[in-house]
Amino acid sequence: MASFCSDLVLHQRVFQMAIIVGLSGSFLYGFHVSVISFASPFIKKFINETWLERYNAPIDDQNLTILWSTIVSIFCIGGVTGSVLSGYLSSKYGKRNCLGLVNLALLAATLITGTSKLASSFEMILFGRFLYGFGGGLGTCIQGQYLGEMSPKKFRGLTNATSGLLANLGKFLGQLAGLRELLGTESLWPLLLASAGIVALVPLVAIPFFPETPPYLLIQKGDLEGCLKSMNRLWGRGNHKAEVDELLKEKAAMKEVKIMNVWELFRDPTLRCQVCLMVILTVTVPLAGVSAIYFYSFDVFHTAGIDQDVMPYVILGMGACDLSSILVCFFLIERFGRRKLLLWGYGLMVLLMALLTASFSLQDHFFWLPYCNVAIIFLVIVCFAVGPAGVTLPVIAELFTQSSRPAALIVVSVLLWAGQYLVGIAFPYVIHYLGTFCFLVFMGVTVVSWVVFFRFLPETKGKTLMDIKSEFNRFKKSKGTTDNPTPEELSRCTRV
Repeated sequence: MASFCSDLVLHQRVFQMAIIVGLSGSFLYGFHVSVISFASPFIKKFINETWLERYNAPIDDQNLTILWSTIVSIFCIGGVTGSVLSGYLSSKYGKRNCLGLVNLALLAATLITGTSKLASSFEMILFGRFLYGFGGGLGTCIQGQYLGEMSPKKFRGLTNATSGLLANLGKFLGQLAGLRELLGTESLWPLLLASAGIVALVPLVAIPFFPETPPYLLIQKGDLEGCLKSMNRLWGRGNHKAEVDELLKEKAAMKEVKIMNVWELFRDPTLRCQVCLMVILTVTVPLAGVSAIYFYSFDVFHTAGIDQDVMPYVILGMGACDLSSILVCFFLIERFGRRKLLLWGYGLMVLLMALLTASFSLQDHFFWLPYCNVAIIFLVIVCFAVGPAGVTLPVIAELFTQSSRPAALIVVSVLLWAGQYLVGIAFPYVIHYLGTFCFLVFMGVTVVSWVVFFRFLPETKGKTLMDIKSEFNRFKKSKGTTDNPTPEELSRCTRV
């Protein structure tokens, strides 16, 4: 433990950079996933009042549902847009300049959403939420690339887990800010929506002073001296010969294998298994049900039988539970490995969602069942945070090398935002038509994904890509396909 703590102190700059970059990436995502629930009754009332002022008639329930679900889900459309453009923008203008663009978009969104009530325009909320999503999508992609490039191998999983930690911190602070004692009031809800953008000032000031990452300097710029200086600044002064040799090997391989784009990633037959697993790992995160709980917390807890006056505090407790659980994952990921945490997390979630469905159905018969519903929802959050929420990104990052990882992260970000959009736009109708059985949909998705992970996903902790590829090749051999790698395939198998 003493050695671990001393290593953390030595690499403190890495974690400082990870936190600052994450403020305009996963932190922003987490904040806006949770904060929209607290603003929902006030925004719906504002839409109705604006509609009445414009058309001299109140808005009907169907149009209100459409407008509200659009406000919730347009955040994800912006996220998809930012993710799709991240590859082009980062290659043309560089990662640091892109992060500056992210924070400028967030500040613009802050101004637009913060003045929407004064302007009597719910359209400004739509546009501001889109800009928040655009900044979050672009920011999370850049964040993933930064984390992968600046981390020493021994802290690779730990550093990647900061994205999940910051997302959960954002959720908790969004819930805290949404309490009626703070910003969750009819007069202050525009400030509640705008508050996350103010955080963008921190990375906007700090990022110009960041060093470039060692892989970028050595592999893409050929600057060995600059690479060593960056290692000393990020990882502390010392002998980094082993890390430099590893990057030189990867650079030699990169002469034969160029940086892939998304189309090339999907067409490469040597990465087909990894790409399929990446897609399933990614889409399972939003479709496992936890995103629906956060997006529509008030609706879910209303279905669970909780009094509306108590709901904000229950939701805040859920956020605190989520944050505590991701901290546990933060320290368990290098001890127990990724696969075990993923399988146990999703497996327990399936059992708990089945129990939750039964409890929902019987809650009218027993006065104490609503409290059991809350406890079960909390346990679902804990299982998700300790397992899938913290390990999904590290697993995906370790399936790909420097040549294929940027394209993979773009695909991951697009799929995550698209999944969130699907949940955001569809869940009001799911809960309307299925009622107490609404979680059966998520349970079915999770069961299918669990079977796939159990059968095909290898443990990636502490392994090189060659080790991981060998496991995929053994599976191919059992299916009657070849497992003899070509020279081109071997060149791709540099250390992650």
